[in-house]
Amino acid sequence: MSDTTTDPTPEQPEDGAHPPVAPSPTGYVAQNPYVAQNPYVAPSQPVAPSQPVQQAPAYDPAQPSLDAQPNPYASGAPQAAPAYQPSPTVPAPYAPAPYTVGGAAYAYVPRTNPLAITSMVLSLVGFLTGITAIGGVITGHIALSQIKRTGEGGKGMAIAGLAVGYAIVGFWLIYIVFVIVFFGALFSAGYGSSGYGY
Repeated sequence: MSDTTTDPTPEQPEDGAHPPVAPSPTGYVAQNPYVAQNPYVAPSQPVAPSQPVQQAPAYDPAQPSLDAQPNPYASGAPQAAPAYQPSPTVPAPYAPAPYTVGGAAYAYVPRTNPLAITSMVLSLVGFLTGITAIGGVITGHIALSQIKRTGEGGKGMAIAGLAVGYAIVGFWLIYIVFVIVFFGALFSAGYGSSGYGY
């Protein structure tokens, strides 16, 4: 059987002890070929820290820190505010937009009345045919009454359909009256000069 006690070896240091550090050769500082040389330090001088590094003291929750603000809600006399407020050196964090359920805010656009579209189309086709302008006038009046009752969109199209429809119907009425008067005058003048005097 083996002995359960072990002697400390260089591979296994005692608890709390650190392995010995080999002394570096005097005056030798290893140079890294990938790091640029410091232009403010002479290359032949070894770099030594100017001040020893101090470790931060351990945190003790029982002892209040020096930079802690007094609790304004603690019992006792109210304390005065500090003489100045230090300005923050770090910018304030970004505040996200408030949460919305509906997504992006788009304006509500009412549905366009289909009879308003029909009125405008029939009136414009009336430029070519003439007879469809009457349908444009009729559907324009129906569309305006529906828009007034339901609040749908398309009032401008219905008015445009009415205006164009009435203009075309008026043009055709004037044309028909002109043709009747013209041919009536032509026949009456020709009939009277035939010489058959009844």
